[in-house]
Amino acid sequence: MDGKINIRGVYFDNVNMNEAMEKVKEMVNTDGLSYMFTPNSEIVQNCIENPELYEVINSASLVIPDGIGVVYASKVLGTPLKEKVPGCEVAEKLMEYAAKTGDGVFFFGGGKKTDEQEAVSTLAASKMCEKYPGLNIVGTRDGYFTEADVPSIIEEINASGAKILFVCLGAPKQEKWIYDNRDALKVNFAAGLGGTLDVFAGIAKRAPEFFLKTNLEWLYRLLCMPSRIGRMMKLPKFLFGTMIKKTRVLMINDIKDS
Repeated sequence: MDGKINIRGVYFDNVNMNEAMEKVKEMVNTDGLSYMFTPNSEIVQNCIENPELYEVINSASLVIPDGIGVVYASKVLGTPLKEKVPGCEVAEKLMEYAAKTGDGVFFFGGGKKTDEQEAVSTLAASKMCEKYPGLNIVGTRDGYFTEADVPSIIEEINASGAKILFVCLGAPKQEKWIYDNRDALKVNFAAGLGGTLDVFAGIAKRAPEFFLKTNLEWLYRLLCMPSRIGRMMKLPKFLFGTMIKKTRVLMINDIKDS
């Protein structure tokens, strides 16, 4: 875990956006699977409550802090991370890069095709190819499947010749899927990216610039979807737990020094 920052048991790479992108490009151009996870406070809290997830999350080649809560926690613990590195922005920059290199990309996840619209992965591919001429989307698949479907999904991904795979199934399902199938996947780089395909497809929108700059993206999401309140409660729970942990460490050190 050299060079990693331990935040409540999850080991984050201490990188800014540019450094993260350099690492991603290196992985894309290196044979053999490397993968990236993008934990926010909710995902770290899930690890705390379900310790078996630590092995999954910490197995990633690159772990970036997707939420401001993780960055705040790093400061509280005295091991500050450089900055928030949103997975959605990394994904967007990677699409811009792939449009120049021609590397094949596969989108896996999102909603099914309906009578009203195409599958989210198909819409996302169309929008991204329009936005980045030259982008080579070699395959798409929605996020609805059974365990019995997994071998055929992996075969489809591998047969596509993709170097880059976005798995957007929601956390922790996407992380577990990549981890469980890491030996079978023949792509160079995979990433668990939550609702990124919804954003790419234009179905979901990122917060306005004000909310992004003031680190209030979580508030915008809550205002748009009040039903998220249950999930959002993990943020204060995570931060409060981190402050308690820091206080306990200070008390123990004081006792040792006395």
